[in-house]
Amino acid sequence: MFRPLYAFAVEVARFAASVAPERDGKFWRSLGARKGILERYAAWGAAHRDAARPLLWMHAPSVGEGLQARPVIERLRASHDTLQLAYTHFSPSAERFAHSLGADFADYLPFDSAADARAALDALRPDALVYSKLDVWPELTREASQRGVALGLISATLAARSARQSRVVAALLRDAYSRLDAVGAIDQDDAARLLSLGVRETALEVTGDTRYDQVWSRAQGVDRAGPLLTPLASPRPTVVAGSTWPADEAVLMPAWRSVRRQIPNVRLIIAPHEPAPSQLASIEHWAAAERLSLARLNGAHAATADVVLVDRVGVLGELYALAAAAFVGGGFHDAGLHSVIEPAAFGAPVAFGPRCERSRDAMLLAKAGGGVAVPQATALAGALIGWLHSEAARRSAGEQARAVVRNGLGAADRSTRLVETLLERARPDRTVA
Repeated sequence: MFRPLYAFAVEVARFAASVAPERDGKFWRSLGARKGILERYAAWGAAHRDAARPLLWMHAPSVGEGLQARPVIERLRASHDTLQLAYTHFSPSAERFAHSLGADFADYLPFDSAADARAALDALRPDALVYSKLDVWPELTREASQRGVALGLISATLAARSARQSRVVAALLRDAYSRLDAVGAIDQDDAARLLSLGVRETALEVTGDTRYDQVWSRAQGVDRAGPLLTPLASPRPTVVAGSTWPADEAVLMPAWRSVRRQIPNVRLIIAPHEPAPSQLASIEHWAAAERLSLARLNGAHAATADVVLVDRVGVLGELYALAAAAFVGGGFHDAGLHSVIEPAAFGAPVAFGPRCERSRDAMLLAKAGGGVAVPQATALAGALIGWLHSEAARRSAGEQARAVVRNGLGAADRSTRLVETLLERARPDRTVA
């Protein structure tokens, strides 16, 4: 019933991509990147696809899902030297991340028409197609299934009030979910909800969330004597505010005034989610009005500044190593809370905004006592002051936060085995070497 409408919408998107002007912004970049996309697939397939070697096609729409895929990719690459890897994404924000994975082929996913799916499959000739987290594309999945490609989903999660459970979306996607050969759900609640989408019970198992292995490994490997952290070393208690949006900063800034009255030597490292010039300027103006010394991340006085402003992306996961406590953004608007387990992996207690009900990680931290949802500035100030005033309270909350991450380890190994099973199913005559 809904398939013709879906196909029409895809054709509209394909036409828009063919005539889109070159402009900045995610929307325009996403359209422009798909010009000539099938030719790129075909060229790589003709020049580099070795039919004697198995090929895994991993799809993760954006960076968050890519981070869930990365531990599995790293394990597969380390143990299967004949494996070819194709990695696709949907969002322009993941373009640089995709090319950092060392895949044999990395590009955008074509729009989900039957014709484009067939062309991409003709070029890549995958043995297995594995999605990360939840996005399952119906036409690509149908075409791959009809060719005998093994289909999987890792770190699968579905929020209790997800729009995918609506009648229209569920009807559109049910066939695709039912075609999956192996699905690794994050927990039992996710598994139950995935069954309602059409995932077959015989294909479903609970494997956990691979991000826990990812952030734990990164935390353990941080070089505290390296060029990023050494210039920022300070005996002052430090709060790292990560991935903040203006709505988060509107709460953080008045809270910070209260925190400084109680703890005058406290220091703030703030990393906006999108360090656009306008947002950086807004934070600089606030610091000046509050008579706080401010330095950019690589500034000469960053070690002594009251506020360190992070003006680039890709470093926040290491900066949390400096945190006595953390505030994670995204909980004061509708876009969603950002990663709270990154600071937790370093043993930092975490505060976050009230719009956190869709974040399983935040709920686990709050239940364990390693994090707290704060509805407004007064509550945020109280949480930070409580942790920073009492070393015992801060240490206890931090240990609980770290324990939440530690308890989630092992998902990457289980998910890797799930993918290996798919590859072996596709080539039953031999194991994947």
